[in-house]
Amino acid sequence: MDEALRKTLHRDTLAVREAVERSPYGENSEALYLTSGYVQPSAESAALRFAGDEEGFTYGRYGNPTTASFEQRLAALEGAEACMATASGMSAILLMCLGLLKAGDHVVCSQSMFGSTIKLIGSDLAKFGVESSFVPQTDVAAWKAALKPNTRLLFAETPTNPLTEVCDIAALADLAHNAGALLCVDNCFATPALQRPIALGADIVMHSGTKYLDGQGRVMAGALCASQEIVTGKFLPILKSAGMTLAPFNAWVMLKGLETLDIRMRAQSANALALAQWLEAHPAVARVFSPGLPSHPQHALAMRQQSGVGGAVLSFEVKASSPEQARARAFHVLDALRVLSLSTNLGDTKTLCAHPASTSHGRLTEAQRQAAGVGQGLVRVAVGLEHITDIQADLARGLDTLP
Repeated sequence: MDEALRKTLHRDTLAVREAVERSPYGENSEALYLTSGYVQPSAESAALRFAGDEEGFTYGRYGNPTTASFEQRLAALEGAEACMATASGMSAILLMCLGLLKAGDHVVCSQSMFGSTIKLIGSDLAKFGVESSFVPQTDVAAWKAALKPNTRLLFAETPTNPLTEVCDIAALADLAHNAGALLCVDNCFATPALQRPIALGADIVMHSGTKYLDGQGRVMAGALCASQEIVTGKFLPILKSAGMTLAPFNAWVMLKGLETLDIRMRAQSANALALAQWLEAHPAVARVFSPGLPSHPQHALAMRQQSGVGGAVLSFEVKASSPEQARARAFHVLDALRVLSLSTNLGDTKTLCAHPASTSHGRLTEAQRQAAGVGQGLVRVAVGLEHITDIQADLARGLDTLP
């Protein structure tokens, strides 16, 4: 597609049209290239391509036309110059850290991020000399206070998993840049359908494509969107060496998922808001966490950053008098489900419910869970496309029968 024309198109159009050029066969749906190697036109071209001095595919670990189509499409939706696709969301985070950090560098992260992210940065990378500080997600002053002369990266997730805390992306971008650091934003919950962090000053956008980019719970995938300089200069060399490569089939599934991303996100977010309002009025529920609710502490900020939409993920706490009772009551609600799925994934067209304290945040210490605000009575709901009354009725099976 001509670059001048591309710049005139809306995101909805780019979501179904942006891709590598069609093959000579003229396929309308993007082709799935299942190949690990590529025949080179000459030895000289092979040498130039492997050196990065000539355009062309060389080996499946380094790139693939189907994967390139997904990368181009996601970059266009995020408003980024380039994108690097990976095998999973966590591999994308690892790739970013390996590409940007070295022993002695320092990272500042939200303390309420996804449990595996906290463990990877706070524990696993610490073994290789990378320092980290975890601060309250919404406290800009705490982020600023945590900065050190060796801080190279600020990493935020907004909204967070599972408490849906929202950070001020523009404010964190200013902090990072004034300190000579980069800001990465995990945009899994909002997706570019609702939120574009790069337009707000972020340098890197990270995705677990396993979630809403696919949208139907089919494949694993990850991605990093950033400038061409960062993607080709920092991330590509690590990808070639370490091989966090996204499989072509998974990339093709993701391409199809992006075509309906905007429609799904808005429909599922509308369902989530209706469910959050219903849960907030239920006598067995102590608190509901949903950016779409006026009661959410960062509601106004979320509406500004997320196109006036709260997103499709919410969490709620059951009423209880102790952590032990809270866990038992949360389990009762989950075990009573007959329609909704008890599953730790999210972003599916099917509504998925989970108990974060024993699953996504189960590997953290109790102190880390408490710092993240993940209690034993917390239930996360990633709202799907079922009829809202059926979603409410299934949760009511457990909520209405709590002992």
